[in-house]
Amino acid sequence: MSTTAAGAMVLTSLVVALMVVHVPLGDYMYRVFSRETHSRGERFVYSVIGVDPESEQTWAAYARSVLAFSAVSVVFLFVLQLVQGKLPLHLNDPATSMTPGLAWNTAVSFVTNTNWQAYAGESTQGHLAQMAGLSVQNFVSAAVGMAVAVAFVRGFIGRHTAVLGSFWVDLVRGSLRILLPAAIVGATVLIAGGVVQNFHLNDQSLTSLTGAPQTIPGGPVASQEAIKLLGTNGGGFYNANSAHPFENPTAWTNWVEIFLLVVIAFSLPRTFGRMVGNTKQGHAIVAVMAVLALAGVGLLSCSQLAHHGTVPTAVGAASEGIEQRLGVADSAVFAAATTLTSTGAVDSAHDSYTSLGGLMTMVDMQLGEVAPGGVGSGLYGILILAVITVFAAGLMVGRTPEYLGKKIGAREIKLATSYFLVMPVVVLCGTAISIALPGPRSAMTNAGPHGLSEVLYAFTSAANNNGSAFAGLAADGVWYETALGIAMLLGRFVPIILVLALAGALAAQGRTPESIGTLPTHKPQFVGLVVGVTAILVALTFLPALALGPLAEGLH
Repeated sequence: MSTTAAGAMVLTSLVVALMVVHVPLGDYMYRVFSRETHSRGERFVYSVIGVDPESEQTWAAYARSVLAFSAVSVVFLFVLQLVQGKLPLHLNDPATSMTPGLAWNTAVSFVTNTNWQAYAGESTQGHLAQMAGLSVQNFVSAAVGMAVAVAFVRGFIGRHTAVLGSFWVDLVRGSLRILLPAAIVGATVLIAGGVVQNFHLNDQSLTSLTGAPQTIPGGPVASQEAIKLLGTNGGGFYNANSAHPFENPTAWTNWVEIFLLVVIAFSLPRTFGRMVGNTKQGHAIVAVMAVLALAGVGLLSCSQLAHHGTVPTAVGAASEGIEQRLGVADSAVFAAATTLTSTGAVDSAHDSYTSLGGLMTMVDMQLGEVAPGGVGSGLYGILILAVITVFAAGLMVGRTPEYLGKKIGAREIKLATSYFLVMPVVVLCGTAISIALPGPRSAMTNAGPHGLSEVLYAFTSAANNNGSAFAGLAADGVWYETALGIAMLLGRFVPIILVLALAGALAAQGRTPESIGTLPTHKPQFVGLVVGVTAILVALTFLPALALGPLAEGLH
């Protein structure tokens, strides 16, 4: 079978599988977040953390809860990494111990759902730190995104109210009722596929075929692998991430991993449609996601399958950066899926892609990761773009700027456009400062356009809470540990505050009845408008930087 046919088969089977689970999973999540009763397990958690599950919060209180929970999580994970050498199940290798700067960067990374890794997991993080620190954050950081998305949708369905629900209830339900059972199923499937799951430290009792001693790193890999994908986290147990055979042994486990990293995000529009009482609205949102995703996957796959490698005339360039167990086609689909979401897991080296392939991985993130985007963050991101589209369409054709019965006035559009501007400002300012300063510039292994692409990719990944990287940038120095950590914080929490503020403004309104001037937001016309607005905004914002980086490299 040709590589092109193999890639088409992988993509087609993924689309079919996602269509099959879209309705039942979306409906299940709707029931989880809409039910009024609480299980005994949930009530036990509420009693431990001292929360009244019947008390709802204003948008400001909801935002304060998100920030407080995340701040405590950063501190806990930071301390855990620094003291892990004194705890059980640690590798006890002083040569790879955590520094304060690296611990800060990693703590921020996992709490913000970025999972940027400036370290080698198998030699730096002990098993306890991986399980009690990183894996826990994989659950709760994803649950935070889902909670914010649900609160935002409640803003559309609220009528003259000041409350958006309870962050703590949404967090617990998302973790216990959705992510935990799905992760158990996913981990079981991965274990059946050969992914490692044990408590072994480095086994040095083996000998390679050449007679040299061989160190085999074990660990609770499958359990972390499942939630890293389901929660669009992306942090690998090993430095090679999903290219490592212990994390991703075969082509079919590669398919399972791609499915896991997009399944919840593609099902949330169904949840949205059920919550607003109109499933056609959910169909429109998932259609926008699908159009953007298929375009991203198609363009990236074509750029890789046409000719692969940063040095296409060199011997073996067609296999550069590709894990041979998986091949070019599967790797290209994985790369598109991981950058279209906020996952950041990799099964190949994005730095070794063609210039246009590398360009597409950046563009996928610069869309705002809304196709389908991160768990929760993708939904509220695409809804923000829908709000902007409604307002722009109203200006162009004289329609009343309304969305789901809510007027989009001056306050609402200011919050929506501010949300959109946060990420580009962080990306472009961070890249410009890093290129301008001699110290950060010296961390670039490559000069010229590719060096710029490395820095641009790093800040795009950090500000979009993606976590993948171009190789070649020495990002473990003080500057990048600090600057990328700040980019992750700004890229995660400033948009969340703006989303919740917009939700509060919408919930305070009544419902505006549809009229002849109301723009239909459930038809193909609206889907095309949102796709067009998204593409135009991204092109206007990032095209100059991309022209100096991957586009210039491709034309060289």
